[in-house]
Amino acid sequence: MRDHEPAPGRPGRRLTTKETAELLGVKPETVYAYVSRGLLSSRREPGGRASTFEAKEVEALARRNRREAAGTPGSGGDLSVRTRITLIEQDRYFFRGVDAVELALRHSYEEVAEWLWTGRPAPGVAFSAPAATVEVARRAVNALSEHASPTDRLRVAAIAAAAEDPLRFDLSEDAVLNTARILIPTLVAALPPVRHTHKDDGPLAHRLWGRLTGHPADEASLRVLDTALALLADHDLAASTLAVRVAASARAHAYAAVSAGLGVLEGPLHGAASGGAHRILLDVLDQGTAVPVIADELRAGRRVPGLGHRLYAGEDPRARVLFGLLEQVPSAESALLAARDIVATTARHTPLHANVDLALAVFTASSGMPATAGETIFAVARTAGWIAHALEEYGERPLRMRPVGHYVGTRPPQPLPD
Repeated sequence: MRDHEPAPGRPGRRLTTKETAELLGVKPETVYAYVSRGLLSSRREPGGRASTFEAKEVEALARRNRREAAGTPGSGGDLSVRTRITLIEQDRYFFRGVDAVELALRHSYEEVAEWLWTGRPAPGVAFSAPAATVEVARRAVNALSEHASPTDRLRVAAIAAAAEDPLRFDLSEDAVLNTARILIPTLVAALPPVRHTHKDDGPLAHRLWGRLTGHPADEASLRVLDTALALLADHDLAASTLAVRVAASARAHAYAAVSAGLGVLEGPLHGAASGGAHRILLDVLDQGTAVPVIADELRAGRRVPGLGHRLYAGEDPRARVLFGLLEQVPSAESALLAARDIVATTARHTPLHANVDLALAVFTASSGMPATAGETIFAVARTAGWIAHALEEYGERPLRMRPVGHYVGTRPPQPLPD
């Protein structure tokens, strides 16, 4: 037994920082990160300058980390990850303990992003990117086929920005925050503009607008877009966020972690879900009623897009807020009525509430945006949350996101195939 391991009959034994780091398999800096997050308690010995830690508490944390890394075979794949970023309960969600809806209604997307990253207010913050980084990302995106999806373009922009950054492997908090403040505006600036009069300065929502639609912007619509970005900034461990944390656990740099999230986001059950809601909404507007449209969806055995959410028994709070703001946008009136018709018609079959995808569809359809616009909004918005989760994961033990496979195949040894 090594001398820093807790031994029988030696209760209350104290470990040095070095011993604690060795037992947990982390750097000394991470030990103090555990203390700041309340996962470990430290004590200064009388006459000493260094902190010490109770061996029993350290060993308990080590066991918990090992359980999380290995998982339990046959458990059904459930994974629980400690986080201080987002809490979802009782049809509400919170960013670092603060009601996310209130944050989104009172603060810009950039301010909400800073809150997610640091837990500190940042009034008036604006993100900008170096012209050289934007130019590299634009050239890479412009080389893609015109049929490339928005997520394809964003992923290429992220990779191009990474290649331009020689400091990308610096995973310190300050370096990652600087990366985040540059990467998000780079992603937006790299998207091809729809209007020649698009903005390249001002709030991020204003810059994004001209890359989603050729319609002129009005204040009510811009507020919907900015609020949507803030509302979608994070949503606990969604599939794309889990991919980001796995990448960060392997100490991939922030650009690579975001790229991992973008890869998962493109799935039709995640970030691209609003596209289906957009298309069905246009069908309802075209036919003047939701009845035949919903009947066709159910007859084909498809789930009606834009309805229901596994984390909310009632109404998705993000949808509720966006619908309220859309009522202030005159051009959204007919799309709002169509969305309500979809909800009411489907309720005859099964009682489901509108989710944020349907709210995004109302916004994109009424703003002259393509069906893929919701996916773009979702991806840009969620980049903030991905960075927050990557930062949190960098403070954990490396490679802890390594489950053990529960093998159910043919037992070896088997003869070599012919």
